[in-house]
Amino acid sequence: MASDPRTPVVLCWHMHQPDYQDHSNGQFLFPWVYLHCIKDYVDMAAHLEAHPDARAVVNFAPVLLEQIETYLYHIERWRHGGQTIGDPLLAALVDPALPEPGSPAFLDLMEKCLRANAERIIKRFPAYARLAEVAELYRTRPDIQRYLSTQFLADLLVWYHLGWMAETVRRKHGVVQSLQEKAHQYTLDDRKALLDVIAELMASIGPRYRHLAHTGQVELAMSPWAHPIVPLLLDFSAAREAMPDIALPEHDHYPGGKERAIWHLAEGRRAFKRFFGTEPAGCWASEGGLSQATLLLLGEQGFRWTASGDSVINNCINKARANKSLPEGASIHQPYRFTDANVTAFFRDDGLSDLIGFTYADWHARDAVGDLVHHMENIAREGKNPVISVILDGENAWEYYPENGFHFLDELYRTLEKHPKLRLTTYSTLQEEHYTEPVQLPELVAGSWIYGTFSTWIGDPDKNRAWDLLCEAKQHFDRALDNGSLNTDQKQAATHQLGLCEGSDWFWWFGDYNPAAVVRDFEQLYRRHLANLYERIGYPAPSSLFQPLSQGGGEPAKGGAMRPGHEADP
Repeated sequence: MASDPRTPVVLCWHMHQPDYQDHSNGQFLFPWVYLHCIKDYVDMAAHLEAHPDARAVVNFAPVLLEQIETYLYHIERWRHGGQTIGDPLLAALVDPALPEPGSPAFLDLMEKCLRANAERIIKRFPAYARLAEVAELYRTRPDIQRYLSTQFLADLLVWYHLGWMAETVRRKHGVVQSLQEKAHQYTLDDRKALLDVIAELMASIGPRYRHLAHTGQVELAMSPWAHPIVPLLLDFSAAREAMPDIALPEHDHYPGGKERAIWHLAEGRRAFKRFFGTEPAGCWASEGGLSQATLLLLGEQGFRWTASGDSVINNCINKARANKSLPEGASIHQPYRFTDANVTAFFRDDGLSDLIGFTYADWHARDAVGDLVHHMENIAREGKNPVISVILDGENAWEYYPENGFHFLDELYRTLEKHPKLRLTTYSTLQEEHYTEPVQLPELVAGSWIYGTFSTWIGDPDKNRAWDLLCEAKQHFDRALDNGSLNTDQKQAATHQLGLCEGSDWFWWFGDYNPAAVVRDFEQLYRRHLANLYERIGYPAPSSLFQPLSQGGGEPAKGGAMRPGHEADP
């Protein structure tokens, strides 16, 4: 038993973006990696630095880390007179010759510079809000195009990046403050100075998190390389453990799924170690997707802990209760071990985590933290050696909060780092302390942190068609490797391209639930990744690959980028 009698609280922040790069030409099709770098990954490190007694787990998807490296390479290459930066938005920021008003390129950049939270980002800054009003007029009154100049676009580009700036940077960085005070008429030198800030912030991410890990404030963990849903790679029928009637793809399994899952874990470890210089003990299996076979694999690959949502453990508890094999004291706030799997599983308190993700953004920070901590105190008082796990997306929630969640996060860490009954810690620390013995259950019921099922990634007709396209591509990939038509470098490139196609994000967005514009973006990127795979293995892509997979049309909370752990009551 640990000497500290306070109840442990683990805050686990998950950082992930899929691969947005078209590897046939090196161009990034969407800017979300570098924008979340300068807004969220920087802020999340800064809050921990400001509270040295705080502790947290920070999980990174390795494919995100590699994209950060690629951006830094592109910026350095541009600085030394090489090619343009391989992201159209970032390249435009420092382009001396911006497109003329009325041109498609002008309209495209203008629209991209409005992809920000209107209430919390655009309207916060009067100069940005005025530019957005002009842009709206531009949309509806094409006759006013003659009155605009490239200066409008230059100012909009600067304000877009200032809007996405980390709050901790905005409050201290002289260049950012001077650009905000200037407000308009930005010069090329101003824009280059802003790019320097962006590069500085992106380059700081690795060293800052490495230092936080070295001091013991942060435990760094990883997901499989390209964020695939491992249980589905291993066995499509895992989806039926929690949803017996779910429709599955026409292919009855993903070819060679176990080997691919092992590859994602091994490749993820390599990328993680290169970026952070350490080996991870924990693995947040993509989307908290677990099955008994996944647990066995994680243990075999040397991971000591993993985690998922409380719907998963509730399904396990209900099954054990029905089989009269439920140990005393089983609850969502306990660590678990499942027969033959040499890895400990912790489970997210969905209620607490979703309060941060979906409720507290509109509360006063002190009230929100007070409410959250009150719930934690009740759990600590009523449970037997509980472990309170708050696990959520560390990047998408904050744009819905005032000032990127600055006040909420500051108050949260300030309150918990000195709390008399609660203590912030990490999963590895709990294991080293032998805080409490894991509850033993015979078998895990496969599921994810969303609803305790895999319905977010399989079962919908559009999602199943996407899986069938991937299965067909994998069969051609296997033939190309078997017939010896690829040399070593070509095999490596094709294997990585296949890994990108196996990521979870494409399947997340397919279906009517999500907004049409975002579905269009992701389904086109998925098909492009598959087309690039066919190109790399020397096979013609099937005609079905050139037909849209999904259209969307829904209006989900938070734009669909986040989902609650439990389904809403009808």
